[in-house]
Amino acid sequence: MEENKQHVNEDIFSKVLRAGRRTYFFDVRSTKAGDYYLTISESKKFTNEDGTFYFKKHKIYLYKEDFENFSNILGEMTKYIIDEKGLEVISEIHDKDFKPKSNEEPNEIKEELKKDDKEDGKSNEVEFEDI
Repeated sequence: MEENKQHVNEDIFSKVLRAGRRTYFFDVRSTKAGDYYLTISESKKFTNEDGTFYFKKHKIYLYKEDFENFSNILGEMTKYIIDEKGLEVISEIHDKDFKPKSNEEPNEIKEELKKDDKEDGKSNEVEFEDI
């Protein structure tokens, strides 16, 4: 009797892109027929109130018949964004006039920040790694 071979989706070729709290995985895998396809996975780290953490994951399966159209649209969309907004990352938290959405009065927040800065000697500047 012939052995029943189970197909295992092993990674053929992989690359990882770490981007702050997000990590992107690009994996070439093999179909049952022996052809290749691409999976793109996003894993994002979240922290619970008790300090423990967990990850949320999302995955896209991209097959060869869609490569050209996917690549064309991705290129068009990224070019549009760069042409319209440039390469600099724009975020309201980096704006010098940024005001947190809160029930507290803006002056109370500013005073708290100043107090915290004096106590620990740290600035209130936000670094990319903080996001």
